[in-house]
Amino acid sequence: MSSILSVSRKALMLSARLCRTVSVFLLALMAILIVAQVAGRNMLDIGMPWADELARFCGVSLVFLGVPVLALQGRHVAVDIVPTSLPEKLGRYLNCLSEFAVLAFAIITLVGFQSFLSRAWKFSTPSLGLPNWVFYAPALIGFALLLMISAVRLAELLSGNSPDGENSQKP
Repeated sequence: MSSILSVSRKALMLSARLCRTVSVFLLALMAILIVAQVAGRNMLDIGMPWADELARFCGVSLVFLGVPVLALQGRHVAVDIVPTSLPEKLGRYLNCLSEFAVLAFAIITLVGFQSFLSRAWKFSTPSLGLPNWVFYAPALIGFALLLMISAVRLAELLSGNSPDGENSQKP
């Protein structure tokens, strides 16, 4: 079981690194698009609605692609004052409950995406004409990875390992 978790964590680390790299490029592209849009409007008197839509896509995408990186490292938003102040065993139970809640949230969100996109996949965005499945793909990828990461973290907690311990590497 330990070797499966180790291989799973390494595969998820590679995926998280890829998400982080794509997020950095999306952030740079978003900054360029916003500057180009402001310059085009103020200096050249041209509107670029496609740039606004693409910048919005970049911003939303980098957030959802950043989630797996933070979740894998255990650096997502967490209030851990209670689990850290309790005895180790009880704190571990609370951490398991927390990971299970994240896992359930990811499942519910992916089911909701499936329900939404089963009806809306054929529609396109207004300016760029991107199909909805392309526009929502980064969010789907982020939540699918979050689901896998939460499952691995929960398995690590249940097997007695610390998912945020000194042995866990950073992507």
